[in-house]
Amino acid sequence: MQRSPLYTILFATAVCIVCAIVVSSAAVSLKGRQDINAALDKQRNVLQAAGLMKPGEKLDAEQVAERFQNVAMEVIDMATGETVPDIDPLTFDQAREAKDPATSTLAPPNPSLVKRIPNHALVYKVLDDDGDIESLVLPVEGYGLWKTLYGFLALEGDLNTVRGITFYEHGETPGLGGEVDNPRWKAHWVGRKVFGVDGEPKIEVIKGFAPPPDQAPYKVDGLSGATLTSRGVTNLVHLWLGDEGFGPYLDKLAQQHDSREAA
Repeated sequence: MQRSPLYTILFATAVCIVCAIVVSSAAVSLKGRQDINAALDKQRNVLQAAGLMKPGEKLDAEQVAERFQNVAMEVIDMATGETVPDIDPLTFDQAREAKDPATSTLAPPNPSLVKRIPNHALVYKVLDDDGDIESLVLPVEGYGLWKTLYGFLALEGDLNTVRGITFYEHGETPGLGGEVDNPRWKAHWVGRKVFGVDGEPKIEVIKGFAPPPDQAPYKVDGLSGATLTSRGVTNLVHLWLGDEGFGPYLDKLAQQHDSREAA
């Protein structure tokens, strides 16, 4: 039986509407699980950066929570370096705060192409049995070759020696800039120093191979065939360790450490 063109159009429209409703409903129903999985993935990356999780190790949610027992999360004021006790770290959304002009500031021109600095940021402190900082994990981000890289940089308790680095989201070319995910490359960061004698960020990803940390404390192996990604990693580390990033917070922690040592 032949159908009119109007019938065909109406039938196709109805099918599209039904499919759209089904897809939208699925997306809404799965959003909670997606958010939980994203948060869990970030926690795994924090553990990796802090050396509390081996490369390639598979941890479920319960195991991640167990290893997070000595990790203190706190929201800090980026301008003053002070802890903000009335913001819950478990519900704080740093990415959303950075996008909102009401909760962020315009970043100065920077090679990482970061447009806004959030007024507050979430940091992770791995504490020893005495409650002292064993390592500090900071969120970092910046443009590579194709897209923004998002990751974590972990420092030892001296706030100058790299404990680890990891990236949980990026769009770099597999086999080239995508090697930021390679455990062998990330291992070259361990033991390097980030600040020079003048207190400014000095660590850099160079072209080619870097000598061991005791011979070249500020240099990290380059990513073969990925000069722009290598440069992007250097730029983002400098930005977030500088005065516009976590500089005030790191200064505050250093002052607190010196005060305890003098007491």
